[in-house]
Amino acid sequence: MSLNHVRPWRDIYRRKSRQIMVGNVPVGGDAPIAVQTMTNTLTTDVAATVAQVQAAAEAGADIVRVSVPDEASSKALKEIVRESPVPIVADIHFHYRRGIEAAEAGAACLRINPGNIGDEARVKEVIKAARDHNCSIRIGVNAGSLEKHLLEKYGEPCPEAMVESGLEHIRILQDNDFHEFKISVKASDVFLSAAAYQGIAEATDAPIHLGITEAGGLVSGTIKSAIGLGNLLWMGIGDTIRVSLSADPVEEVKVGFEILKSLGLRHRGVNIISCPSCARQGFDVIKTVETLERRLEHIKTPMSLSIIGCVVNGPGEALMTDVGFTGGGAGSGMVYLAGKASHKMSNEQMIDHIVEQVENKAAELDAAAEAAE
Repeated sequence: MSLNHVRPWRDIYRRKSRQIMVGNVPVGGDAPIAVQTMTNTLTTDVAATVAQVQAAAEAGADIVRVSVPDEASSKALKEIVRESPVPIVADIHFHYRRGIEAAEAGAACLRINPGNIGDEARVKEVIKAARDHNCSIRIGVNAGSLEKHLLEKYGEPCPEAMVESGLEHIRILQDNDFHEFKISVKASDVFLSAAAYQGIAEATDAPIHLGITEAGGLVSGTIKSAIGLGNLLWMGIGDTIRVSLSADPVEEVKVGFEILKSLGLRHRGVNIISCPSCARQGFDVIKTVETLERRLEHIKTPMSLSIIGCVVNGPGEALMTDVGFTGGGAGSGMVYLAGKASHKMSNEQMIDHIVEQVENKAAELDAAAEAAE
């Protein structure tokens, strides 16, 4: 996919994959890269789980995964699916019956791990249930739960073992004439994940779900995921992503979108360009940006906002953003609209004024997009 032919150094050419459907969300081919997260509530607590799904969807999640560890969760899943605004992926481990029950409950996709779902006969039963209920499958290879024979063969989790695991399971699906599947090859080690994903990308045309599993807390996990997923996406690999954080699922969605936005692969909401601040700043940049991030969360329209503390880089950054504010002197700064200096505004009033300008610009862009349809 060429992002900007005028600037070829920004071009990303996505790997050619076939397209499947996860509910009503297309995955692979030329479809937008889907952002996923996973609930961390007890699935049997339907109200709490649905609330978390809805919050994730509001933050921009295209697909949400829900763990189905027992029969009670399978029963709850039916109600969760009914109330969810986005397709639900059922996370299945150890017991193949849960996969069958999840398909019957209306899950849009089953995530199964070839290392712990059971023998081939049981996998075949899950495949039949998926086919009967128009449900796709994600093959979820994980370095921490590889099959025993592969660990014996390779001595330890390695890219070759993960790719072989994935291809073995792909064969089972294809031998059963089932092709509505995507695949992931996750590890907590960035190097191992990246190498495994490159290997599987070369070996199959199946859509690929990206993730660095068990990445860590909000800060460390974000950095690890940005490095691992960012490099793979830059290479054109990846059709869906999940940022795995020990944090609120909404944070996973936010980080996922920020990774995609930084590469120009998805655009949603306000992209704030801000300086780290220094002694030259004409206002409190850090506090201002924190407040604006919170105040502008409701904006879904893709647009850009620059918040720069002084005139060293402020005017130049504002030239390339929809709305901008550059700190000046005497307690005021310059507001830029569509890249041009527009008017001065006091620091005391700047936040409310910037929010108003962003909302106005978003409405203008939305109207123009609607008129073009």
